[in-house]
Amino acid sequence: MKFRRSERLIDMTNYLLEHPQQLVSLTYFSERYGSAKSSISEDLAIIKETFEHRGIGTLQTVPGAAGGVKYQVRVTEEDARPIIDQICELIASPNRLLPGGYLYMTDILGDPMLVKQVGRLFASAFADKEIDVVMTVATKGIALAYAVANYLNVPVVIVRRDSKVTEGSTVSINYVSGSAKRIQTMVLSKRSLEQGSRVLVVDDFMKAGGTVNGMISMLEEFNAELVGIAVLVEAEKAEERLVDDYLSLVKLSDVDVKEKKINVSHGNYFTNKLVEGHS
Repeated sequence: MKFRRSERLIDMTNYLLEHPQQLVSLTYFSERYGSAKSSISEDLAIIKETFEHRGIGTLQTVPGAAGGVKYQVRVTEEDARPIIDQICELIASPNRLLPGGYLYMTDILGDPMLVKQVGRLFASAFADKEIDVVMTVATKGIALAYAVANYLNVPVVIVRRDSKVTEGSTVSINYVSGSAKRIQTMVLSKRSLEQGSRVLVVDDFMKAGGTVNGMISMLEEFNAELVGIAVLVEAEKAEERLVDDYLSLVKLSDVDVKEKKINVSHGNYFTNKLVEGHS
């Protein structure tokens, strides 16, 4: 079947967006559309220019016989600011205050479009890091982890608080909860993470970082490498931060239950070196 150029551009764009971080050869596109490689190269140049102009991402060209093109998501600071502003505004709403000073976050983590945007922001920051797996802990961080993994085109690994029969044999570790200072347990199926994997840890909320630190300890059991940590919200007033190097979108500085005030600001997303090169 012979494609018109307009059809080819649309289909090629869709293919690249659905296969992020995947190297696609010019030969594949040439055979897919029955077109000369020179025509494919011209089409890719148009797509690359449009992606970068519209803030969709970029196309990396890999030269050589085994080369091709790879789509990577990129979010500029100009595009990222309104997204983080929106999240800050949502979290600052007094209506989400719960007894004990807790915050209701289910609506935010259940909003597919918002979670997708968060996934783009995190994936943009770590797109160059050769990540094999995105890891999170059950349950609230799962939606975020899948959103990030979708743009990085890698699987998700979920650490659980207790073992399930369907997980098979597991590795179990004890860790100290950063805020409550309690000994807690987390488990991970032996089949879910390959030895030596490069892992991005994603979580929805971080106080002192005890849970994240527990996941880092879990990685050691699999001889896996921690590539980075990304959290949606960090609590500013943590007595003893157990994790230093992380990326955050929102910083929660104070919760006044009596006055029903939630003070939030931007996290370190715009000051982190991971993001500077993509702004």
